[in-house]
Amino acid sequence: MAEVAPPQISIVKKKLNGYVGFHSLPNQVHRKSIKKGFQFTLMVVGESGLGKSTLVNTLFNTSLYPNKEAKEPTAETPKTVEIQTISADIEENGVKLKLTVIDTPGFGDFINNEDSWRPILENIEARYDAYLEQENRVNRKRIVDTRVHSCLYFIAPTGHSLKPLDVEFMKRLCHRVNLIPVIAKSDTLTEEEIKAFKARIMEDIAFHKIKIYQPALDETDDAETTQENKDIISRIPFAVVGSDKEVDVGGKKIRGRKYPWGIIEVDNEDHCDFVKLRQLLVRTHMEELKERTNEVLYETYRTQKLAVNGETVDNGASPLSKFEEERIAHEQKMQKMESEMKAVFQQKVAERESKLKQSEEELYARHREMKEQLEKQRIELEEKKKRIEGGAPGTPEKVKRNKGLFK
Repeated sequence: MAEVAPPQISIVKKKLNGYVGFHSLPNQVHRKSIKKGFQFTLMVVGESGLGKSTLVNTLFNTSLYPNKEAKEPTAETPKTVEIQTISADIEENGVKLKLTVIDTPGFGDFINNEDSWRPILENIEARYDAYLEQENRVNRKRIVDTRVHSCLYFIAPTGHSLKPLDVEFMKRLCHRVNLIPVIAKSDTLTEEEIKAFKARIMEDIAFHKIKIYQPALDETDDAETTQENKDIISRIPFAVVGSDKEVDVGGKKIRGRKYPWGIIEVDNEDHCDFVKLRQLLVRTHMEELKERTNEVLYETYRTQKLAVNGETVDNGASPLSKFEEERIAHEQKMQKMESEMKAVFQQKVAERESKLKQSEEELYARHREMKEQLEKQRIELEEKKKRIEGGAPGTPEKVKRNKGLFK
């Protein structure tokens, strides 16, 4: 049966004759958002010593990570990648943000890093599973979103190309999280080396068909927004430098690193791409990252999960038709269960009848045997009775003695 296309509803623009007031809807959303607050979950992945904690502290201008203490040398080495979570409530100009940072110490630090990506992927999918389980509850008022909204992947500043571990990790996770590659400690490379390194990285990403997050270029955006997005895209992968310490430059305190040959300013776009990374991650695209996580990445995972579990995924069918399908499926399931129960019952009855028949035959056999024994005893008793009634014959000696006397 061919599907009937829904009727097209023509939308006619009307001019208002007076004040209505729905132009204040953005203000209503703003007030509600300020009251509710925001939350964001960021994952950082990379080898040890690439400045992940320093960059996170620099991004949010606060000490999320405590100062690391020097560990004593030990012969023991970790066997798996750890998953560590740090949460903090931060506030800026009355806007509250619940920030969660997921760190992955141990990644890339083993002799064999073949499956270093697996614990991280499992953690991301476990968070999707937890959200899906909350959605399926009867009461969904208090859904806690712990899904990872973005992942910063730190690339070592080798100046050559992506390592096999980098390629494998990004290929495995690019379909589950908004992946943003960054070149760590870019102050160890010259401008020419950074430019060539970025080009090789993007070539490797394109060759291996790795999907990284890039701002969308929408025709409806204004010229300024479009240009900002183009500038951000042109800086990917971001060559970053992190520093939570201030240095003196011309009598002014700025965040940066001081070297014998000069000073690297973290917030100077001519020195590194930190400003563009912060703009993408916090200032202009945080909500877009959360929206893509929910509507694209999570929905893709949810569809695959339900399909694997044998559940029907909503494909736009009407609620009545979906209810009818569920009713028919339920009736078929009940009929199948009923037939299975009948089969089991008949099997049990047959087994019981077989046992009863066998017991009956055994009883009949014992009855016949006992009857035969009783008949045999009766005959023997009757023979004894006849002998007693007819006189019991004497012994042979008495017979001979009697015969001799009468002669």
